[in-house]
This record gives sequence, C-alpha cells and structure tokens, in this order.
Amino acid sequence: MIYVALLRGINVGGNNKVDMKQLKQVFEKVGMSSVKTYINSGNIIFTDTSRPKAEITTVLEEAIYAHFGLQIKVLVYNFDEYKPIAEAIPAEWTNDTQMKSDVLFLWEEVDTESVLEGLSVKPEIDSVYYVQGAVLWSVARENVTRSGMSKIIGTPLYKLVTIRNVNTVRKLYGMMQSG
Repeated sequence: MIYVALLRGINVGGNNKVDMKQLKQVFEKVGMSSVKTYINSGNIIFTDTSRPKAEITTVLEEAIYAHFGLQIKVLVYNFDEYKPIAEAIPAEWTNDTQMKSDVLFLWEEVDTESVLEGLSVKPEIDSVYYVQGAVLWSVARENVTRSGMSKIIGTPLYKLVTIRNVNTVRKLYGMMQSG
C-alpha cells in the first residue's frame, strides 16, 4: 500500500528542524520502503505492506522522537484516502501571486463536515469546502488579511490540522500515482 505522511509543524520559522535526508533514513530504518520526501516541510511518500495505518502512525511518531528528540504529530493517508482530497480541489485554484489556496488536513477526531462550523468563514471572501479528511480553502491574495480563516491560528482546532498549499497537494498526488 502506498502512503503519504504529513508531519505537522516541522521546519517552520526555524523551529523543529528536521533534515529530510535523515528523515528518509528514519522511515527506512523502521521498515518503510520506496521512501521519497518532497520539499522541506515534512511530506513523505512511502510503501508498507504489513501494518495497519494506525500502527504506521505510531511507529513513525516514535521513530521521529527517538532520532530527532521531537514530538511531531504525523498524519498518514493511504492512496485511496488521499485521492478524493486531491481530486476535489477545483482545477482553477492556484497558489501563486493572485490566489492563496490551501488544504487543511484533519486528524480523525475532527474529520467531519461539522468542522466547518468552527471556522470563521467570510463567504464573500473565502471559498471553503469540506471533503472527507480535509478542508479546502481558497482566497484572493489581496483578501488574505481580511479572510476569517486566519482566526484558526491558536485555536484547539488548529492543533488538529496540518496545512499544505494546493501545489504541494497536487505534487504529492502525482508522486503517489507514479509509485
């Protein structure tokens, strides 16, 4: 089974520094195969044929702690879980100078459409959708500071998401498709 692991809060603002080459080695050491990393923000594609997803998550979090001394939360999706998220992103959404478009990947305890009720969405500015496993968000760059979505920072919900821009999400999907 092919998986993607999304690490929360590494290499952000100089905190929780994790070298991607070392991280790849850590994954391989605990039995993951075909390990590939993408950019420096904790995105790892790998395969595992013997363990259930919950066990994989625990093994990876423990291995990261043992090697780096960091308690990093890891969110794992198999290909069949990740595919509908990546494919739900509207084709016209970009992450560039004109538009900011992100995917907020959700931990299981908040993975329900009612998660939208806890967000400060401004419908005249924000485009926000729930898809199982994630919340999709897009806003014109000129309106980012007016968006209500920035109010998620510092909330209990914020600790139960890890965010990637749509370019990264699409790239990871392509990497998973090609094996």
